[in-house]
Amino acid sequence: MASIHLAVWTVVILVAVALIFDFLNGFHDAANSIATVVSTGVLKPQQAVAFAALANVIAYFLFHLKVAATVGRGTIDPAIIDQYVIFGALMGAIGWNIITWVFGIPSSSSHALIGGLVGAALAKSGPHSLNVDGLLKTVSFIFISPLLGFILGSCFMLAVSWMFFRTPPSRVDRKFRRLQLFSAGLYSLGHGGNDAQKTIGVIWMLLIATGYVSATADAPPAWVIAGCYFAIGLGTLFGGWRIVRTMGQKITKLKPVGGFCAEAGGAITLFLASWLGIPVSTTHTITGAIVGVGATRKLSAVRWGVAGRIVWAWVLTIPASAILAAIAWWIGRWLF
Repeated sequence: MASIHLAVWTVVILVAVALIFDFLNGFHDAANSIATVVSTGVLKPQQAVAFAALANVIAYFLFHLKVAATVGRGTIDPAIIDQYVIFGALMGAIGWNIITWVFGIPSSSSHALIGGLVGAALAKSGPHSLNVDGLLKTVSFIFISPLLGFILGSCFMLAVSWMFFRTPPSRVDRKFRRLQLFSAGLYSLGHGGNDAQKTIGVIWMLLIATGYVSATADAPPAWVIAGCYFAIGLGTLFGGWRIVRTMGQKITKLKPVGGFCAEAGGAITLFLASWLGIPVSTTHTITGAIVGVGATRKLSAVRWGVAGRIVWAWVLTIPASAILAAIAWWIGRWLF
């Protein structure tokens, strides 16, 4: 891959745009980490976002960079990456995140970024620039992660219901109010560990393509890693309350025991995906887990109309962000 040293200001601007995306990722996906713990009343919104933001940042010390490597080298051909592709990908993802935030739709920031990379790569070099195997792995988890979240969430709920069958509801509620702090912390760790790495991968690609980092380096500079984890934590701290309301209240009504089961199922799914190096959607994962918990009571406990609209947002995310990214790629060629 040919490396071309760009003016420092160009690289600085693109890194800043990547960190803005990372901030918006935390802002947009804050609902994933805190919707259940807020909707069950275990924590107040301000307490919940501070708790989740701290866990996002702590994830820096716990996770390897497998997801970053997948995003950086496993989605599009590294040989075609330049400042225009990175700009287009980021602007496409940011644009879709803003659109879905305005309408309170819990779409996937992760898949918006993947769609952005695909759209910018197609605009520059056509279909041969795509890494089909890597993209198929990522796309397959659009279905696998919510399904796994659904299965784990419902299994946890059934197991807990059986274990505490004879326990008074008030005692169960008190116990799981405490346990939900633990499960929410685990989920927020998984969120930070998987999502922050996607932006790390993009900045890593940019620095390699522009000649500021060697292509043989085993990891990006430490400032890239720390900056991305800090940005996603800061975004989570500000939170996205429109989406919290959809995730925590409109899909199904949750009690602390249900919140614990949903978060535990989602956290296991995220930890597994990060270990495998697969960039998954935290939105898809926790939504599947919440639906699984609600469905154990009765199917009518889930508002399937709301869930259906969310699924449509999932389906549209990659093509919509790809279109926005292709447009941004053309604009970027004029700007840079």
